[in-house]
Amino acid sequence: MTDLTTADVVTEVHGRLACITLNRPKALNALSLGMVRSLTQALQQWQADPDILAVVVRGQGKEGPFGAFCAGGDIRFFHQAAWAGDEALGDFFTEEYALNYLIHTYSKPYIAFMDGIVMGGGMGISQGASLRVVTERTKMAMPETNIGLFPDVGGGYFLSRCPGHIGEYLGLTGHMMGAAQALSAHLADGFIESGRLANIWQKLISTPFETGQAVEHWVRSQFGRLDVPAFPARAQVDAVFSKSTVSEIIQSLGNASDVWSQETAKALRQRSPLMLHVVLEQIRLARRMGLADDLRMERNLVHHCFHLRATSASETVEGIRALAVDKDHAPRWQPARIEDVDLAEVAAFFVSPWPSDAHPLAKLS
Repeated sequence: MTDLTTADVVTEVHGRLACITLNRPKALNALSLGMVRSLTQALQQWQADPDILAVVVRGQGKEGPFGAFCAGGDIRFFHQAAWAGDEALGDFFTEEYALNYLIHTYSKPYIAFMDGIVMGGGMGISQGASLRVVTERTKMAMPETNIGLFPDVGGGYFLSRCPGHIGEYLGLTGHMMGAAQALSAHLADGFIESGRLANIWQKLISTPFETGQAVEHWVRSQFGRLDVPAFPARAQVDAVFSKSTVSEIIQSLGNASDVWSQETAKALRQRSPLMLHVVLEQIRLARRMGLADDLRMERNLVHHCFHLRATSASETVEGIRALAVDKDHAPRWQPARIEDVDLAEVAAFFVSPWPSDAHPLAKLS
């Protein structure tokens, strides 16, 4: 088999098992365009190879395998490419979303070991897995509103399918979850202690499995016991985040005096007001969509994020500047208040810039 290894993505075949290690630990395995292409090439080749039974994926931590999965996309690249007018920015999102679709619809077991940080693009390459494994070190979130973006990579699809209105809560606030909350939100399938991962990986690559289902069954048999209580403040999450508008959500939180409501309102007040409105609409629309249509909608949205307004007025470019470039953590959102968002501007995000037959993701079925 052709060696598909690059510096940032290590691919190996052991017997009939294909293995992926994301290998960019200093950047917490944040995805570059080259990594997206390497992953796509490997998965397409393995899907067509009858000798390959299953695929397993992990991240390389700073001290060795595991410890970090993937922190998302390379947002510094997004910022630079936006200012430079680099067409590679559009290519990144088109190819990343196509990769997300490939994983969700993969014809063989694809098992993701989500140890450590799993955010944004990391969720995109794990939520479509046939088995999603979390550990006591898992830190899972879709924190895009913090940088003036929205939960993409199929986020509308998988967040909208969380129980109740947990998806709206996670998408709007960017709340970070550990293993138990991820399981409660139906964003993970099982728990394995991180100290066991190295031995489990070794067992996987040394066992002569006969079917992909046998690989998946064996990993499932390794799941440990974990107390999974109800999602925190579940009744309040459902009551508040079922409101029709972001303004109603923030008003409901403001009318309450409990700690959860105050902290949630504070978090929302720090996010991009415009993108909060966009995200609520995204998740509500995605609840009635299949994956392909959701990804096409998200490709429209991300085009608008970087091209609807001038780069100097882009919420996403400004959010990345504040978080990762200047690091002043003081984004200048336009408008600054949730109550001042023009709903016509929100609606414009959902108008596709392409006719359906010319959409970059038109081939997704």
